[in-house]
Amino acid sequence: MGGDISLSEWIPMIQVLPKSYKGIYPFKLGTTSFIYQDSYVPNVKKLGPYLDEIELLLFESKPGSLIKKNDIDELSLLSKEFDLTYNIHLPTDIYFGNRDLSVRQHALETILRVLDLTSPLSPSTCTLHLSYDEASHEKENVKKWQELTYETVKQLINFGVKAEEISIENLIYPFKWVEDIVREFNFNVCMDIGHLIVCGADIKTFFDSYYNNISIIHLHGVENGRDHLSLKRLPKERAGEIIEILKKYSKVVSIEVFSYDDLTTSLKFFEKCWNKYGGLVKSNADG
Repeated sequence: MGGDISLSEWIPMIQVLPKSYKGIYPFKLGTTSFIYQDSYVPNVKKLGPYLDEIELLLFESKPGSLIKKNDIDELSLLSKEFDLTYNIHLPTDIYFGNRDLSVRQHALETILRVLDLTSPLSPSTCTLHLSYDEASHEKENVKKWQELTYETVKQLINFGVKAEEISIENLIYPFKWVEDIVREFNFNVCMDIGHLIVCGADIKTFFDSYYNNISIIHLHGVENGRDHLSLKRLPKERAGEIIEILKKYSKVVSIEVFSYDDLTTSLKFFEKCWNKYGGLVKSNADG
């Protein structure tokens, strides 16, 4: 028995969030499905009792990497059990604007397949990267990429995909490059605040420009050009600015980090900032 761990000693080793954050902010608060080093269902089982929404990360499109149908079925049941909603982060290893037709076709087929697979979850939004994969930022290269991206997006819509169910995320290039696509097809926008900070963009200007279309905000810390860190690594001058924006927002905020420690420190930091700049949270945060 000397090497055994008693039940009372073992229980504290299970990393669960210290308290519930459900319904305490004017928006839904969530995080990613990669907080624990495990698959989708175990992550949701651990996170579901404490948060409003989970961002299901389906980053890879290669065969065998997508979420399985039986996982979708179980996630649907967990949604009801925990009063939980989902959003989907669509694969990031696809390229709508690639010069190779087969690459664009793969991108289109992948998105259609993932949207069909995850539709039983009724996601709040599905976030799409329109990744720029040209070697140069020369004007002609950008223009060609924009034209090809537009054509692939148009095909997506022609297949019956509803633009309002998709949110286009700002990446590490000027969002103006895809603004015409967003406006013409009436896509929603995923505002990634960390990416804006890395790019040196003005957060308030972006928020004000796309306010009516922002369906989800990705929030994470940034330090020395690195993002997706704990929120406690945010520059202090940014905290008040971010809270002022979120006070006007009522949809989904996803703390986009990928570890238990980064999540718990982010939640603590965010609550402290909200109490300082945004008003006290609701009472169940204290229990």
